[in-house]
Amino acid sequence: MTDPNEGRSCSLNPLKIQEMLGQAKQMQEQLQQKLAATIVEASSGGGAVTIKMNGNKEVLKVTIDPAAVASLTGPTPDVEMLEDLVAAAFNEARRRAEESIKSAAQGMLGGLNLPPGLF
Repeated sequence: MTDPNEGRSCSLNPLKIQEMLGQAKQMQEQLQQKLAATIVEASSGGGAVTIKMNGNKEVLKVTIDPAAVASLTGPTPDVEMLEDLVAAAFNEARRRAEESIKSAAQGMLGGLNLPPGLF
């Protein structure tokens, strides 16, 4: 028995590919704009340290409560605690930004049936 597709070549329309690439570029630009406009905020230490970050994972603002700074002026300043609070707030803001990125990408690419885990 012979394969009915034997001898046939699979050809793609170059114009269709060009159109798809143009659409992909446009979607990428829209996603970049959306991420730049997305703002997430996270805090640690009951609000002692707050980090504001955009969807591109750029830190926009760091706020440290004056009470947290006051703990640095005593006989045994706890610099390490403040450093830990900054790190914790940053990591949470980054996690929220990544969730935002994933959500935005899935929303824009949802109809493309991409393999799971790609975004």
